[in-house]
Amino acid sequence: MKSRGLVIFDCDGTLVDSQRTIVGAMNRAFDGLDFPRPSQDAIRRVVGLSLHDSMARLLPKGSRSDHESLIEGYRAAFFEMRRAPHHEEPLYPGVEEILAHIEKNGMLAGVATGKSLRGLEATLQRHGIHGRFATLQPAARTPGKPHPAMVRRAMAEAGAEPENTTVVGDTTYDMEMARAAGAYAVGVSWGYHSVDELRAARAHAVIDYFQDLAGILTTLLDG
Repeated sequence: MKSRGLVIFDCDGTLVDSQRTIVGAMNRAFDGLDFPRPSQDAIRRVVGLSLHDSMARLLPKGSRSDHESLIEGYRAAFFEMRRAPHHEEPLYPGVEEILAHIEKNGMLAGVATGKSLRGLEATLQRHGIHGRFATLQPAARTPGKPHPAMVRRAMAEAGAEPENTTVVGDTTYDMEMARAAGAYAVGVSWGYHSVDELRAARAHAVIDYFQDLAGILTTLLDG
């Protein structure tokens, strides 16, 4: 059965402001192996990619073993930081309202992310929104962004077609993934890549607030 529409969100930098945790965990991982820390900008540039691709870009001369060790260190640091009493990874303003709008209008929501399934589910459950998504696509299940496999798998699970699917994300990887899958690409201005970069990656639209997404979805999905 076809859905009226599927809206696939990125997680970090789109739904959740997790920059402090990501940068902090990455720094701990590199410190733990005595590798020079990448710059904060370099870390921001790889958010959205799978951890394997991220480490390969942040330590291009490292071996596969180095990258695997960094991933282990990053995950350990991330989970430790997340368990801290005063840890914060807030939702961006308007997330719950746009999810309610999607449900009210008979559409489905999904997530496509470079996070692990464990990390994604923990994040969504912490904010009480896990049950609002019909499909979850972590990096380990398919090739990572910008490969279109995540979107294609999400569409298959939700009974959606490219012409009624929209990807919402903050990076060029999200826009490229959407375009490669034949879906609509909507960028958000508050994440890790600039508005100019999102437009250069052929975003159909870029929004400054989640409240703007409702009108965009009507325009794109209803023609």
